[in-house]
Amino acid sequence: ALLCFFLFLLPLSTNAATFQIVNSCSNTVWAAWATTGPQAGGGTQLNPGQSWTVNINAGSTGGRIWARTGCSSDGRNCQTGDCGVLQCQGYGRAPNTLAEFSLNQNNNLDFFDISNVAGYNVGIDFSPTTGGCRGIRCSANIVGECPAQLRAPGGCNDPCTVFGTQQYCCNNGPCGPTDFSRFFKARCPDAYSYPQDDRTSTVVFTCPGGTNYSVTF
Repeated sequence: ALLCFFLFLLPLSTNAATFQIVNSCSNTVWAAWATTGPQAGGGTQLNPGQSWTVNINAGSTGGRIWARTGCSSDGRNCQTGDCGVLQCQGYGRAPNTLAEFSLNQNNNLDFFDISNVAGYNVGIDFSPTTGGCRGIRCSANIVGECPAQLRAPGGCNDPCTVFGTQQYCCNNGPCGPTDFSRFFKARCPDAYSYPQDDRTSTVVFTCPGGTNYSVTF
């Protein structure tokens, strides 16, 4: 029975994912990650050209990786993506471009996407480094072209953060695209543009469990 118990655990232990997080921006960012199942996270300062390797447990859900910008020297008080501490244990505040993931889910697949649902602060390339599946990218002049109503220091807010209405937040039933979500979708077609963006479209991608990834800002 003990042998069977360890054999049951073995697939999960071998399917943990390694994420290499790279700062290819010309400015310093404070990288962060967090998951909700179980609650875990971390963060670090990345100067231009630096990278950070994070190992995330198999089966983790609600995962996000993002860049914080305009932070104080201790990684707090950031203009974008702030979580209040250097080592994030929860999600950051909008605006922030998100690399999202859940590991080893249905049919032992990883599900991953890029999201502008919390706005945009830096471009992201989210690519598998093993597993033979395709990567995704959201890199456009969204901050420079941001609609006036959504502009924020260092980024471009999502309309739910600005207006807080059902039309944009989709909290109380179905909702559809808006002019603001179309602004994001036109510039990053592979990314979520509003909370109920069509899940049958190409915004959600899968890889075999145990795949490793790179997230480049």
